[in-house]
Amino acid sequence: MKEKDTIRTKSDVILIGAGIMSATLGVLLKELNPHLTITVLERLDAAARESSNAWNNAGTGHSAFCELNYTIEKEDGSIETKKALQIAESYEISKEFWGFLSGIKQIIDPEDFIHSVPHYSFVWGEENVRFLEKRFHALKDYELFQGLTYTEDKQTISKWLPLVMQGRDPNQKVAATRMDLGTDVNFGTLTRSMFKYLESFSDVHVHYFEDVKDLERSKNGLWHLTSHNLQTHEKEHHEAKFVFIGAGGGSLPLLEKSDIPEAAGFGGFPVSGQWLRCKNRNIIKEHFAKVYGKANVGSPPMSVPHLDTRLIEGKKELLFGPYAGFTTKFLKRGSYLDLVKSLEFDNIFPMLSAGMHNLPLTKYLISQALQSHEDRIEALREYFPEVKSEDWELVIAGQRVQVIKKDEEEGGVLEFGTEVVAAKDGSLAALLGASPGASTSVSIMLEVLSDCFPKEMESNEWKDKLKEMIPSFGLSMKENTGLCSASRKRTEELLGLKTLVT
Repeated sequence: MKEKDTIRTKSDVILIGAGIMSATLGVLLKELNPHLTITVLERLDAAARESSNAWNNAGTGHSAFCELNYTIEKEDGSIETKKALQIAESYEISKEFWGFLSGIKQIIDPEDFIHSVPHYSFVWGEENVRFLEKRFHALKDYELFQGLTYTEDKQTISKWLPLVMQGRDPNQKVAATRMDLGTDVNFGTLTRSMFKYLESFSDVHVHYFEDVKDLERSKNGLWHLTSHNLQTHEKEHHEAKFVFIGAGGGSLPLLEKSDIPEAAGFGGFPVSGQWLRCKNRNIIKEHFAKVYGKANVGSPPMSVPHLDTRLIEGKKELLFGPYAGFTTKFLKRGSYLDLVKSLEFDNIFPMLSAGMHNLPLTKYLISQALQSHEDRIEALREYFPEVKSEDWELVIAGQRVQVIKKDEEEGGVLEFGTEVVAAKDGSLAALLGASPGASTSVSIMLEVLSDCFPKEMESNEWKDKLKEMIPSFGLSMKENTGLCSASRKRTEELLGLKTLVT
């Protein structure tokens, strides 16, 4: 930094990006240490405009109740449950924190962002039915999946999911699981409410229209950030002891500019998202469920289709998708040069290797991008046999950037998940990746705290406060009998959730 450069903000903490991750980390830090000064830098005009926006993400409240890609069938025929259990527990942790914000802090009305919507898995064909039954038996005895039910009875499924069964071939073998504890979440509303709370503090400042262009470690040990104000077109400077990069698809380029050794070798594979949105209010009224199916053979995990009830801004909506597409943009409002600009000497080989090993994925994405409206309707018809093309329209969802990382054997591997990359000294952390992101935001930010504030996390002061915000903190819902049930009972009351009965 040059002597003549004027520092606009000096803070303990800088959060880049005003999405659900920065909001969560900001509130956690402010509750744990009320004296921290925090600056938030966001390139758009408001919070939650990109991936956290309700129309840009699935909003399922990913809890692994219905997402079949979290339970893979192994070569020996058994079902791998580790990831499903991990995600289910992480979602309960998120609900505990949101319950604290809603019931104890009273900074948000839960009716504005979370609702009970049953989660279903629905499959057809002998092989898929066999898989779903095995999955049910593998999960049903875990407390985290208490209440999961399974049926092959068509009359029962017709009662649960009338749109899915009307007009279906009566000879087709089908099966479904149901979880009444499922939820729908408007992460956009939740994010904006948390930022509204943060902005109520005189030492928290949220700056919009700030496009962070560079960051480097200064001689004084602080991080120096340079941003471009998109309104005034002026260059601005910011300093902080700790930086969190939570800019969604924009995180990778900024992490690369930090030059921390831990960032070496990471790359990103961008994927665009699309939905079919129902325009017919009568159809929307007939469906109240999140129905997840099984991805077609050869399709990537991100392609798992779902017929999805959403509650957005007080209105019930119905979406189907997602449809993927090939893109080189890292953000919905990004640049087509994002992918090219992310290439560096230390990540180009892992990215090329991952590309070579995932040629079917590239082919799949291109084929998705070339689909016509009728092609998309045909995919929907498998879940809604009596669908009418004129009742649906295409809407563009958010961008996702899948993580590519070094691998000794493969050279580079494509990861379908999220990854925290933190500097060894704890002065900087970045979040890369996508699903199940928002739903597990609290667990992910607890990981950031452990990586970057290890001494504080060991203090009784922080431990006690974390237990107040997240009562199960430090315990395992998978290993402590009764802990999950007690947690759910508490969060149901705090969040006004209702266990549905059929």
